[in-house]
Amino acid sequence: MQSLSTYAQHVVVGLVKDTQGQPLAGATIAIRGTSILTKADSIGQFRLSVNQEPPFFIRASFVGFKPQDFQILKFESTPLQLTLVDDALLEEIVVTSRRRSEVLQDVPIPISVVGRAQIEESGSFNVGRVKELIPSVQMYTSNPRNTGVNIRGIGSPFGLTNDGLDPGVGYYVDGVYYARPAAATLDFIDIDRIEVLRGPQGTLFGKNTSAGAFNIVTRKPSFTPDYSFETSFGNYGFIQAKASVTGPLSKKLAARLSFSGTQRNGVIENVRTGKFTNDINNLGFRGQLLFKPNDNTFITLAADASDQQPDGYAQVIAGVVTTKRPAYRQFDAIISDLNYTLPSRKAFDRKIDHDTPWNSGNELGGVSLNAETKLGPGTLTSTTAWRYWNWDPSNDRDFTGLQALAKSQNPAEHSNWSQEVRYAGQLTEKLSGVVGLFYIDQEVKINGTEESGTAQWRFSQSSTSALWRTPGLLEGYGIYTNASIKSQSAAAFASIDWEIANGFHILPGIRFNYDNKDVDYKRVARGGLQTTDAALLAIKTGVYSDQSYLASADERNFTYSLTASYRPNRRLNAFATYSTSFKPVGVNVAGLPTVNGAAATDLAVIKPEDTKHYELGLKSTPADNLTLNLTFHNSDIKDYQTNVQSPQLGVNRGYIANAEKVNVKGAELDLSLKASNYFSFYGAAAYTEATYVKFTNAPLPLEETGLTLNGVQVAFKDISGGDLPGISKWAGSLGGEYATPAKFFNKESKFFTALDGYFRSSFSSSPSPSAFLNIDGYALINGRIGYKATKGFSAYVWGRNLLNKDYFEQLLPAGGNAGHYAGVLGDPRTYGLTLRFAL
Repeated sequence: MQSLSTYAQHVVVGLVKDTQGQPLAGATIAIRGTSILTKADSIGQFRLSVNQEPPFFIRASFVGFKPQDFQILKFESTPLQLTLVDDALLEEIVVTSRRRSEVLQDVPIPISVVGRAQIEESGSFNVGRVKELIPSVQMYTSNPRNTGVNIRGIGSPFGLTNDGLDPGVGYYVDGVYYARPAAATLDFIDIDRIEVLRGPQGTLFGKNTSAGAFNIVTRKPSFTPDYSFETSFGNYGFIQAKASVTGPLSKKLAARLSFSGTQRNGVIENVRTGKFTNDINNLGFRGQLLFKPNDNTFITLAADASDQQPDGYAQVIAGVVTTKRPAYRQFDAIISDLNYTLPSRKAFDRKIDHDTPWNSGNELGGVSLNAETKLGPGTLTSTTAWRYWNWDPSNDRDFTGLQALAKSQNPAEHSNWSQEVRYAGQLTEKLSGVVGLFYIDQEVKINGTEESGTAQWRFSQSSTSALWRTPGLLEGYGIYTNASIKSQSAAAFASIDWEIANGFHILPGIRFNYDNKDVDYKRVARGGLQTTDAALLAIKTGVYSDQSYLASADERNFTYSLTASYRPNRRLNAFATYSTSFKPVGVNVAGLPTVNGAAATDLAVIKPEDTKHYELGLKSTPADNLTLNLTFHNSDIKDYQTNVQSPQLGVNRGYIANAEKVNVKGAELDLSLKASNYFSFYGAAAYTEATYVKFTNAPLPLEETGLTLNGVQVAFKDISGGDLPGISKWAGSLGGEYATPAKFFNKESKFFTALDGYFRSSFSSSPSPSAFLNIDGYALINGRIGYKATKGFSAYVWGRNLLNKDYFEQLLPAGGNAGHYAGVLGDPRTYGLTLRFAL
C-alpha cells in the first residue's frame, strides 16, 4: 500500500487520486497529530517534508471524500499512491452490539445507531432527546427516579418507578451495566455513538434485556494528542460547556479527561415565590486511563461522576375530572371550602403556586476496570464495575399551593458492583460468537417521609363527620419509612453465528439466569393531634397507618433464541428470529394497600415476566448510497409487570402487579440516503399495537375512583382489550442535511443546514385506559445551520421545537385521586449558538 521516495531531508512524494484514477488537485496531506502538511498540485502530486522517523501516519483528505490514514513503516524509493473514496457513497457503520466489531447491515438484529456528530449538533445531551431520532424508543420522566425507558412500548411500567423492579431495557456504557433508570437523565459525556438494539437480547448482554438495550460507546484514550473545547449559549439562560483532552502519558499509557456542565433557567413560573422552576443544573466528568502493554492487550480504568441539582420537575395542573366519589369529595368542592383558587387552569400558561420546593438531587457515578486481550481467534474481556446512585428529592405531590401534602419525598441510596467475563470473536471462517458469565450485587436503601399539612384533612375527608374539622388533627401527621432491597443476579449466556451454507447463517443463543431479592419494609405513622379518642384515632389510621413486612423472592430461568439469516450478497440480509425472555421477579417497596386494616402482603412479590418473541427483518443496501431496513415483530407477554395506581396515600401513589397477558406487535422502517456530495437524508417510522389481552384485576381509571356497585366499593376493573399506556400507534422521524465544502480560517470545512422532524400519534397516559388521561399526538421540528471542521473552529446556530408546539409528555393523577391531574410539559422553543474548537 505504501511506497515512498526517500531523500536526505526525508521528503515524501506521491500522488492522490479518486477511485476512478482521476487526480485530486488541492488535496491535503498531513502528518497525523502534527501541523506539518502540504497540498497536492494540479495533477495530484505532492511533496511532504518529514522531520521524524517511522513508524507514523499521514492523513490524506479532500472535500467530498472520506479522509484516509496511511501508515508509514519505512522510507522507500517509489512514489506513494493514495486513493480516496467518494463521500457520496454511504459510509458503512461498524457496531459492537454483538461484542465484536461488525458492519451494521451484516448483523441480523434491528439496530439504530446515532453518531456523535448527530447527537452534538442536534442539541441532544441525554436519552430524553435521542428518543426523537429513534421512534421505537420511548422515555418518560416526571423526575430522574421516576424515569422509564421503553423500546417498542415495553421495558418499564409506565408512570411511577418502583425500586423493586428491574428495567427491561439494558443501559450499558462501555460494557458497564447501569442499573438505575435515573441514568437515562444524565448528560452524555464524550459519546462516540449510541447503538439501540430492539427486541430481547439476553444471549448477548450480561444483565437480562427483555425489551432491548442501549449500547453506548464513549471516545477512548488515544496515543495521538487531541483536544476539543465547546461552549453553547441559548435562550432561557442556557449555558453549556464541554471539554475533552487525550494523549499519551508514556509509550504504553494514554489518558482521556472529559467534562460537561449544563445550566438553564426554569420554564415554569411559581407565582407564589416569583421564581421560575424546572431549570437545569448539571455537572459531570469522565476520566480514563488506557494501558497497552502490547498490541494484543488493552486495559482501561475509567471513573465518572454526574451531579444534577435542578430546581425542577414541577408538574402543572392539567385538568380536573369529576370522580364517582360524593360531591363533597370532588376537587372543586374541596378547594372552594378552603377558599383557594388555582393560579391557572390552562397548563400551558406554565404557572404554579406550589408551596413545597421541587428539588431533584441526582448523583450517579462509578469506577470500572476493563481488560481485553487477544486470545486465539477471539478476544477475552473482563469488566469489573462499582456504581452508585444517590437520590435526594422534594416534591409538592398535591400540585397546589395548599398545604395538603406538606412533604412527600423518598430519598434513596443505591450501590452495586458487577463482574462480566466473556470471550467473543471470529472463531473460524464459518463460526463466530460470544460466551459469557455475569454477576451483579445491588442494594437500595430508602428513607422516606410523607407528611400532612393544614389542608390535608379536607382532601382525605371520607365522611361528613364534624370530627374531621378537629383543629390540628392531621397537621404534621405522616409516615416515615425505612426500607431496603438487596438483590443478586447471576447469568451464563452464549450466542453463536454459524454459516452452514454459503450466505445462510444459523444463530442459536441460550441464557441461564438466577435472581434473588430480599425486601425489608418498615414505616411508622406518627405526628398530628395527640389523642386517645377512638373516633379521632380511627380517622388518623384511615389516612396513614403503620406497616411492615419482610419479603423474599428466588427465581431461576432458562431462555433461548434462534435466528436464521440469509445473506445472498452484500446488499441483502434477511432474517427471522424466535426468542424467549423474561424480566426478573419483582418486590413492592413503596407500601401496600390495606385489606381490612392489614397490609395485603400477597402483593409484596410479583411474578417475573415471561415473553415469547417473533421477528422478521430485511436489511438492504439497494445502492451504494442507500440503506433500507424493514422489521416486523410480535411479543406475547405473560404476567406483564405493570403499575397499579392507588387512591391510598400510604402506598406512595402506586404499587406493581401482574397483568395476565399482553401482546405487542408492529412494524419498523429505517432509511438512510446519501443523495450526493451535498445532500443526505434519514427516516424512521414505527407502527405499534400494544394491548392488554387479559387484565382482570386492573386499577380503576381516575374518573371511576369511588365507584360502588350495590353499595360495595369497587377497587379493580377488567380492562382486557385495552391499550397499554405510553405507546403511540404511529411514530416517526425524518431529517436531512445540505452541506457544501468551504474554506474557513484556511481550514477545510463544510457549511451545513439541517432539519429534523419527530412525530407521534396520541397515546394513553393512564395504567388503565381513561377518557381523560390521553395525550394528543404532536410533531416537533428541530434545525441547525453553520459550519463545521474536523480540526479547528466550528460554529452553528441550533433550534429545538422551532414551531413552539405545546405538548404533554405525561399526565399524572395527584396523590389521593381527588380528581385533579397534572402534566409533565414538553419544553417550549429553545435556540442557541454552539462554538467548538478542536486540535
